[in-house]
Amino acid sequence: MTAFDHTTFLSPLTWRYGSEEMRRIWSEVYKRRLWRRIWVALAEAQSELGLVSREQVEDLRAHMDEIDLARAEEIERVIHHDLMAEVKVFAEQCPVGGPIIHLGATSMDIEDNADALRLRESLALLIARLEELIAGLAEQIERWADTPAMAFTHLQPAEPTTIGYRLAQYGQDLLFDLLELRRLHAQIRGKGLKGAVGTAASYVQLLGRVGARRLERSVMDKLGLRAYPVATQTYPRKQDWAVLNALAGLAGTLYRFAFDLRVLQSPAIGEWSEPFGAQQVGSSAMPFKRNPVNAENIDSLARYVAALPRVLWDDAAHSLLERTLDDSANRRLVLPAAFLCTDEIVRRANRIVRGLQINEAAVARNLERYGVFAATERLLMEAVKAGGDRQQLHEVIREHSMAAWAEVSAGRPNPLAERLSSEPAFTRLLPARRIRALLEAADYVGDAPQLARAMAAVLRKHIQDRREEG
Repeated sequence: MTAFDHTTFLSPLTWRYGSEEMRRIWSEVYKRRLWRRIWVALAEAQSELGLVSREQVEDLRAHMDEIDLARAEEIERVIHHDLMAEVKVFAEQCPVGGPIIHLGATSMDIEDNADALRLRESLALLIARLEELIAGLAEQIERWADTPAMAFTHLQPAEPTTIGYRLAQYGQDLLFDLLELRRLHAQIRGKGLKGAVGTAASYVQLLGRVGARRLERSVMDKLGLRAYPVATQTYPRKQDWAVLNALAGLAGTLYRFAFDLRVLQSPAIGEWSEPFGAQQVGSSAMPFKRNPVNAENIDSLARYVAALPRVLWDDAAHSLLERTLDDSANRRLVLPAAFLCTDEIVRRANRIVRGLQINEAAVARNLERYGVFAATERLLMEAVKAGGDRQQLHEVIREHSMAAWAEVSAGRPNPLAERLSSEPAFTRLLPARRIRALLEAADYVGDAPQLARAMAAVLRKHIQDRREEG
């Protein structure tokens, strides 16, 4: 078997990004075990139909886990076909069952059903991780539901929101992603047993039309997998594209979350930060740095995942007539890479959410500095209700706000509340104390706390319902 170490190129997905569980699913050994599992299921179904003997089936089953990659590579170097090399290795190990391995099948009857199983298992693992992330996010939403903070539009201070309500936006998008992944997981299908061009001609030749259909149902039942009603030599490559779109959608949600955190962790705002280990190094040159490395990693990997669906769009669109082989090489790269990168993205997001650090002093400082500008909207509405002219008062607020903004921009305290509470255009309508109260931004958050808690409850319900079903 070819040996690999760090003296040659290794994909970072081999050791740096992604979990061991996801790597196992996309490993060469696991793939070949699935191939053998399908060959055993095929032989067992053929035995039930009187085509092969029970002894042959049992011989195959006894050697199902004896993967010998070194021998398979040796054979493949000669015949240049990986699946047939595995057939030959398996046959060498099975003196009784060897002669009937792969009877009636074409390569994609084995490979595509195995890939469907891997897609489904990978989705299940990712769904479990995403559910864990959403559960952790629901806790943070509730924890910070009432805490006011400045909201930003166009990356400029806008009106107040609450930290929990901001987090609820990510939760809502993640729920969309979760439901899409669950839908796809439930709908993953294999090719079934349909032979070289999808007509099942070889199986009909062996067993007749009724027997061929019984064979397919039996094998797919043993695999716990539904088959597409029709296929070419492969299952529809649109399935791969749909799965990759869902992964890219999830990556997009977490890209936004991570990018927002990077903005909020910048010293100019300084409100949020990702967890930072006691001995963690932020920079080789600047020991004081606390870089948001997990958020940056999420955004880096998410960009890559976002680019992958196009490759599988081409595979689906260019699957000419009954099959071309120009999808084979890229699927070996794209499918594992997409799942491993998305797995890493979700794991890192979970780490951030569970250890999210909120600098409440910075939150309060920014709210005090900028919140009064937003609260002028409330003052304007109350003054008009008291009989003021909306257009005239709007201009008064604008003039005072521009002057106050210049003071804030120069690093001095915000004088806007003092200026407006002594402005005759307003004091003739409202008492100065009332004006100052209206300019307190902390409680100008509308229904944000209630909406945040409601979203947390929705997220919890979707997680709990699935656990109860499981």
